[in-house]
Amino acid sequence: MKRARIAVLGGTGFVGRHVVNALVNQDREVIVPSRAREHAKPLFLLPRVQVPEVNVRDAAALAAAIRGADAVINLIGVLRESPRASFTQMHVGVTEAVIEACRQNGIRRLIQISALNADPGGPSAYLRSKGEAEARVAASGLDWTMFRPSVIFGPEDKFLNLFAGIARLLPVIYLAGATARFQPVYVGDVAAAIAAALDEDGTIGQCYPLCGPKVYTLRELVGYAAGRAGYRRHIVGLPSSLATAQAWVLEHLPGKVMTRDNLLSMQVDSVCGCPFPAVFGGPPRAMEDIVPTYLTPSGETDFCPAYRRRHR
Repeated sequence: MKRARIAVLGGTGFVGRHVVNALVNQDREVIVPSRAREHAKPLFLLPRVQVPEVNVRDAAALAAAIRGADAVINLIGVLRESPRASFTQMHVGVTEAVIEACRQNGIRRLIQISALNADPGGPSAYLRSKGEAEARVAASGLDWTMFRPSVIFGPEDKFLNLFAGIARLLPVIYLAGATARFQPVYVGDVAAAIAAALDEDGTIGQCYPLCGPKVYTLRELVGYAAGRAGYRRHIVGLPSSLATAQAWVLEHLPGKVMTRDNLLSMQVDSVCGCPFPAVFGGPPRAMEDIVPTYLTPSGETDFCPAYRRRHR
């Protein structure tokens, strides 16, 4: 059975925009609840997309906004807390509101986007809140599927573009967590897997890790992004005490490039240890095949102008 009308929470974000595009290309109707419609401007020209303005933490308001949907995709998440958006509020609280909104509307199908190493007993508040949200979904009684991606790359990402922006500004990069390992996955592959799972009932009750084909250290990723942007930079890995001090300083600067909680998350390698799920198609695309299409010496990254404005 094709689920024709899909609600996408977090549809205005980096991953969300790719998911909405994938759903539109499948001729589905898409509802993108957003606390501010202006954040959804890139979606306005897409056919069959509605953007109701709603507080997604309010289960009753959310239920009204997604009425008539056949399925819900919850992409909402934050990597860094703010006074108005804690991990508990954005991961656990929003997930609880989504589950309640589904129940009020009789919506059975829920797809939840989590993170590798999500665990209520994890080393960081981020991973613990993601694990607690997973537990709420697993106990919901809904027809759920969960995805646990490693770090996600692609045009407009705030990962490789961030590193390229830093390399533009700094001749030497002092790097906390330099030996932490990641297995980056392309945003297009993540979006395609999410869209494919909607109608694949064999995925119900399953949790899928999503990773790319290769493992890198953080030092290697920073060096690669810098090189693609046209800069050769010396990268100095920091010992744990200095890494924590650097993260403390950075989390108090505008933009919060890194926080101590981010550093704690990196204590566990963000790698899958298993192949990309065969149910979602061919092998995942390599970073080296995709990144040169958007990160080049001749073009500015999306991140740099905003970063320079913030830090003058």
